[in-house]
Amino acid sequence: MILWTGAHLGPMRKDRDGNKVTSVVATPGPASQNDRPQEVSYTDLKVIGNGSFGVVFQAKLVDTDELVAIKKVLQDKRFKNRELQIMRRLQHCNIVKLKYFFYSGGEKKDEVYLNLVLEYIPETVYKVARHYSKSKQYVPISYIKLYMYQLFRSLAYIHSLGICHRDIKPQNLLLDPQSGVLKLCDFGSAKHLVEGEPNVSYICSRYYRAPELIFGATDYTTKIDVWSAGCVLAELLMGQPIFPGDSGVDQLVEIIKILGTPTREQIVEMNPNYTEFKFPQIVSHPWHKVFKQGTSPEAMDLVARLLEYTPAARISPLQACAHRFFDELRDPITKLPNGCPLPPLFNFTEQELSMDPALASRLIPEHVRNDQATTDELNLPSTSSQQPSPSNASSSLPSTSATPAASETTDAANFKATSSGNANSSTANAVVASSTGMN
Repeated sequence: MILWTGAHLGPMRKDRDGNKVTSVVATPGPASQNDRPQEVSYTDLKVIGNGSFGVVFQAKLVDTDELVAIKKVLQDKRFKNRELQIMRRLQHCNIVKLKYFFYSGGEKKDEVYLNLVLEYIPETVYKVARHYSKSKQYVPISYIKLYMYQLFRSLAYIHSLGICHRDIKPQNLLLDPQSGVLKLCDFGSAKHLVEGEPNVSYICSRYYRAPELIFGATDYTTKIDVWSAGCVLAELLMGQPIFPGDSGVDQLVEIIKILGTPTREQIVEMNPNYTEFKFPQIVSHPWHKVFKQGTSPEAMDLVARLLEYTPAARISPLQACAHRFFDELRDPITKLPNGCPLPPLFNFTEQELSMDPALASRLIPEHVRNDQATTDELNLPSTSSQQPSPSNASSSLPSTSATPAASETTDAANFKATSSGNANSSTANAVVASSTGMN
């Protein structure tokens, strides 16, 4: 049964600028025992995206002047909306926040639409990558590290809850160019995976589709997201998709061109029910020949650990965060190229670290633990929030001034400056203490 919370309230009114104000009764996004609906008013409604799922609007909340995105999707009254159920469970700094939701009617008599009111974030990794590509340049390596690290954090969190996103791609990675914060969005394909329950294999955008899905597996795991993340990383390093297949079958051909023909054992690991083993024998292509000259060995090593045929052989998102490719982010003198502090990167919760608590001492740098210990001793609130101040924030996309040949070396130098520590978590430090013998 659908609780009808989208009825418009009272006569139409206008804000101080003469814009139409719409008021609805909406339910707060985060699930709680007190899901009391409340009046929400918004204005400046305009379409910013659409697709088979529905329409996305941008709007401004009247009370706070905050910009929001409203995703409007047709609701089948026979079922609960899976995206809504999942999003209400998620609370993480690298996942787009669901602020409210409400239902509204459609043009037809029995049509009901679900409206998800989400925080608005202006850019995507896709737009940034295209921005550089049009200038015949590569995304600076420092930004690649920052974006991918936050993507892996978001995946570590949802995977710890048993949730698989199933559509990881650059278009679904939102970016705030001022703060450098990345947030995963669009949980329309997401699902809580239960062992033994079948899932559809025709899922995930083609370029980022894991090989077990191409082989028709229905008992796959969250490791399909890890493969997709590996494709995103490779694309940012190369300046183009690594596996640009024209069809489902051609997608496998593109993968085999680089990884070589999968062995019989690997095919069984991807889909035990697959019986066709007649593939031309192609030798794998060395990674240093796949990527441009000068690509760091650490970057190529991480890609290799993500793009494994055998799902269980792929490293976990938390292990990816601990990879040495991201060591620069753990350096206390590292800042954004625009001079602003890094966004919060080490405020791990116990839930995030639950998948592999032993990694805590590697994931949370010593300088962060020391800062937190000092703060705890003084019993003062932490002053190292690492959120950029509005006066220092850059309002443009990342600079494209670095030339492709020099982007890794010059940008690595620009990525360091005087430091302030990252935002921290007492819970995370407690986990570190238990895993390292600290009290």
